[in-house]
Amino acid sequence: MRALKSWVIHFNLPALTSELEDLEKQATAPDFWDDMENSGKVLRKTKALKEKISAYNALCTEREDLILLIDMANEENDESMIDEIIAGYEKLSEDYNKMRLDTLLTGPYDKNNAILSLHAGAGGTEAQDWVQMLMRMYLRWAERRGFETKILDILDGDDAGVKSVTMLISGVNVYGYAKTEKGVHRLVRISPFDASGRRHTSFASLDVMPEFDDDIEITIRSEDLKVDTYRASGAGGQHVNKTESAVRITHIPTGIVVSCQTERSQIQNRETCLKMLKSKLLEIAEREKMDKIEDIKGNMKDIAWGSQIRSYVFHPYTMVKDHRTNFESGNIGAVMDGEIDGFINEYLKQQSLGSLKEK
Repeated sequence: MRALKSWVIHFNLPALTSELEDLEKQATAPDFWDDMENSGKVLRKTKALKEKISAYNALCTEREDLILLIDMANEENDESMIDEIIAGYEKLSEDYNKMRLDTLLTGPYDKNNAILSLHAGAGGTEAQDWVQMLMRMYLRWAERRGFETKILDILDGDDAGVKSVTMLISGVNVYGYAKTEKGVHRLVRISPFDASGRRHTSFASLDVMPEFDDDIEITIRSEDLKVDTYRASGAGGQHVNKTESAVRITHIPTGIVVSCQTERSQIQNRETCLKMLKSKLLEIAEREKMDKIEDIKGNMKDIAWGSQIRSYVFHPYTMVKDHRTNFESGNIGAVMDGEIDGFINEYLKQQSLGSLKEK
């Protein structure tokens, strides 16, 4: 109960209320609907803030109801209410811990949408099948969270699975949560592609970057770009597959490659690619604390042994273990179905504790 009171300070309700009032004021401006893209952003932010404030108020009401129930039980000396009190306390604790995690997302871009890119490591079909499994896991996680998803680019495997996929996940604090998943993911299982039934180890890497708004300025020179067009390989109807609407852009100074094939026109795909490139350059510049884009050099660990952040073991036992936090789960089926909040939450908690120790 005391923890809830101290948490209120970190939640900063006055600041959220002030921000909401500012957004609602913008929505009443005569020219508000002239810019549909901006008005859409304002409305989405307004909705998210209202939901957050509403959840906070509901948590306070939940706490007050529980205190009232405890007082009644004490006054009437009624032991039959103990089970109800315990259930109420457990629910309050669960709701409190869930909302408290939002206060740990203090990074400058934690509130942003996230762009996730999965790539298969060495191992051919095995690794490509693993990428497809992880893609489904993150899509299911997003669905459970109520986030919106969109596949921006996908390259099918040679025989099965997916070689690489880039997807956009939209919602409040998506990047703050998704960034904890960045790294190499390792799979150990009996291969369904091996007639001898041998155990195989596969690797896939996940890169996560925030989606930045268009109002952030960054100069990308046209002479630094190599633009290729090609026919989309994935599903998308006759128009997508029969025209060279897919776009791949290589940023020559850094070697960064982005691609998009899911929009209907080459112009739309190009715009999406440039937005992804902009996000990648800004994310790297922020991480490396560099001021000049020309000095940026992308660093990615090898997608192999010794670099994994998490292991998913299907055989000879079932276990998913995060090597950074030692958090683990024996319910591998649930994890692969998108129940990964335990891993995300534990990493955020440890990062928060580490920051406090440094201070």
